[in-house]
Amino acid sequence: MASSSNRGGGYYGAAPYRSREGLSTRQATGSDEIQLRIDPMHADLDDEISGLRKQVRQLKNVASEIESEAKFQNDFINQLQMTLIKAQAGVKNNMRKLNKSIVQSGSTHVLHVVLFALFCLMLVYFWSKFSRR
Repeated sequence: MASSSNRGGGYYGAAPYRSREGLSTRQATGSDEIQLRIDPMHADLDDEISGLRKQVRQLKNVASEIESEAKFQNDFINQLQMTLIKAQAGVKNNMRKLNKSIVQSGSTHVLHVVLFALFCLMLVYFWSKFSRR
């Protein structure tokens, strides 16, 4: 007979996922389910059941940790979204105020630019007139 350390697929034709003597698992074709086969001749069923209970308990703990982390991340994302909405509203208000002030002071600014350009042209004209003599 084979020893209990043999965990491969050659143990009485069992699937390659053999855990101990008497208990083996294999993937079901085309699904995410696991098929479990118990060999009663070599099985210590109580140990196997308690081991499975322990694994289920660990999986349940992991699932609850994942759930709490997902809730925390979801709350954090919601806070970030609220902050972003407030920031967008602030930027929109500031842009509105800035546009209003540009429109109000823009007309005088254009007038100053035109007057400066005329002054520069007159200065260049007189300089060219006096430099020829």
